[in-house]
Amino acid sequence: MATFPRPPLSDSAMVRPLLGDQVEDLQRLQKAAQKISSILDLDQLIDKIVNDVARSFGCVEANIYLHDREHAEMVLAGVHGCSVHGKGHRLKIGTEGMVGYVASTGQMRYAPDVRKDEYYIGCEHSTMSEVAIPLHVGDRLIGVFAASHPELDAFPRQQLRILQALCDHVAVAVHNASRFQSERAQREAMSREAQEARAIQQALLPKSSPFIPGFVVSGLSIPAGAVGGDWYDFIPFPDGRWGLVLADVSGKGTAAALLMSATRAMLRSLAEACCSPAEVLTRLNSLLVEDFPAGKFVTLVYAVLDPAQRTVSFANAGHLHPLLIDETSVRFLDVERGLPLGLSCGDYSECQVSLSEGSRLVFYSDGITEAVNPGDEEFGLARLAEHAGRVGASAVSIVDDVRAFANGSSLRDDASVVFVGVGH
Repeated sequence: MATFPRPPLSDSAMVRPLLGDQVEDLQRLQKAAQKISSILDLDQLIDKIVNDVARSFGCVEANIYLHDREHAEMVLAGVHGCSVHGKGHRLKIGTEGMVGYVASTGQMRYAPDVRKDEYYIGCEHSTMSEVAIPLHVGDRLIGVFAASHPELDAFPRQQLRILQALCDHVAVAVHNASRFQSERAQREAMSREAQEARAIQQALLPKSSPFIPGFVVSGLSIPAGAVGGDWYDFIPFPDGRWGLVLADVSGKGTAAALLMSATRAMLRSLAEACCSPAEVLTRLNSLLVEDFPAGKFVTLVYAVLDPAQRTVSFANAGHLHPLLIDETSVRFLDVERGLPLGLSCGDYSECQVSLSEGSRLVFYSDGITEAVNPGDEEFGLARLAEHAGRVGASAVSIVDDVRAFANGSSLRDDASVVFVGVGH
């Protein structure tokens, strides 16, 4: 039994001419290092290392154990030639085998005759000598490499130095591949979660447009990311009226989607119990002020369409002004009072407008008007009004026009529209 700490190279040793076999060993080391440094698949990397080393050095067995910090164990991750243990085999650090010993000491251990080594655990009967080398990146233990040979004292000092140098490259390559694998798994998990959240959020949007004789009503919401904070809704009432909602929760992504879902549920409950849009928003705001995190808010326009009277009553909580186009004018509708929901307590006023034949009423989010083209020019209110006044305009056609205007530029914000057209 003997242990060999890594010997330092003196200046004189570094400049001495290399022997032929040393040159060959160093060239072999360089080629091996180049190959493994380009592999980012952890299983493929480890299998290549143990198989190549076993073939190159005539080993009975070669393996790599990785460090399981949580359980203070070494886990077999790659093996060549072992008929006893497979991947997943574990050794306790400090107490089991040469691998466990090396993991605890951080020093290479070489047993020129395994029969005399107190830490060696028998595996292959033909094994006569074995070396175990720690894999470190800085002060961090990544794993342990071990190789067994059928001859006594089969690893001369020069080969041990070559193996140690190779293990420096192995440690870095395994560390990089482990990080890449972990980060990829996290990205894939986040992607799956985002897709699930998107599916749930899409399920909360109306499945179809309402059928209202004499009216053409449509809605569309396109999130800028996987999920968003915009939403729209159509709420039927027993007396034939319809509630129309378009809202924008502050922020983006999953957090905004969660707040959107909560706000939607509250609004639907209040809409069924309250009479006027102003009353609904006043009560909704009082609930959200209590529940919303600081700095979070919702801008929302809530309207009630009365098809029989051809009127729309609406209250606006800090949202963009609805667009009304009729035979006489193009105007943006305002209300007297209406702070965004969730900021502070207060009441809301409402406005009622009559809808004549051929008129159009449009609710929209800032993802529509603030969409930009490659020249950084905004879509704007004028383009929205011009498109909404066209024959056949709808929520879908407006969003399509915005996308065409962006001409390949991604939408910076969620884009949502509710369109109401009155037939002739």
